[in-house]
Amino acid sequence: MTQNTQSTKAAHTKTTLVIGGTGKTGRRVAERLTERGLPVRVGSRSGEPSFVWEDPATWEAALDGVGAVYITYYPDLAFPGAAETVGEFSRFAVGKGARRLVLLSGRGEEGAQTSERAMQDSGADWTVVRASWFDQNFSESFFLEPVLAGEIALPTGDAVEPFVDADDIAEVAVAALTDDKHIGKIYELSGPRLLSFHDVAAELSKATGREIRYTPVTIDEYRAVLEENGLPVEFADLFGLILDGRNAHLVDGVQQALGRPPRDFSEFARDAAATGVWAV
Repeated sequence: MTQNTQSTKAAHTKTTLVIGGTGKTGRRVAERLTERGLPVRVGSRSGEPSFVWEDPATWEAALDGVGAVYITYYPDLAFPGAAETVGEFSRFAVGKGARRLVLLSGRGEEGAQTSERAMQDSGADWTVVRASWFDQNFSESFFLEPVLAGEIALPTGDAVEPFVDADDIAEVAVAALTDDKHIGKIYELSGPRLLSFHDVAAELSKATGREIRYTPVTIDEYRAVLEENGLPVEFADLFGLILDGRNAHLVDGVQQALGRPPRDFSEFARDAAATGVWAV
């Protein structure tokens, strides 16, 4: 048995650290690993032990006994300093025995690709999962309150995006964490359709049974809203990824990794509505 085979076998039986394990994809990854009977540790500020990106002193305890890591970085891999931090963590993780690293990245983000390379250069058995914007942004985070208010005001014009379901992302990540055939692969994930935010509003209106409007605003107007709500104003710059059309095409990473097509936004909207998350 080679050293690499031994290390990947160990990664399957040792604990998996899920960074951002309370977030949209991390929570789903942790749940699926647990359902398989695999040991999981949630990496978060409130975790036990605590994991904090900005405090490397927390990394060692979080990595104790860990063979694989699902890496999500907040606020975003493309932000200044992310590549240096992700690279430092990846090298430290490999040194502690966590050879299998799966990184959640973004499609079309040059800054995120710098972070990807920093992880790849760590000596890990790596997989990169590049995702389009999440369906669940409308039910679990950024855009939930606007949906509840009946108006989604964003600086996206008439641009289109192939929204992807967080459940699909989680299933690809779990496959990468547990199956050697995904080592060294970069999977680009999207849903099966290109949707404008007008289309999204129509889908949400249909699912909720009430009118939800999409209102285009400028980048500067949206940046002011972020600042008013105490959120990083750099988030506004990410809308450039939609406006310039770089991701306005479908990709087949879900099919490649899982052997099935991705979930459609209409299915997500129907199931989310049934939970009552958009009830007013």
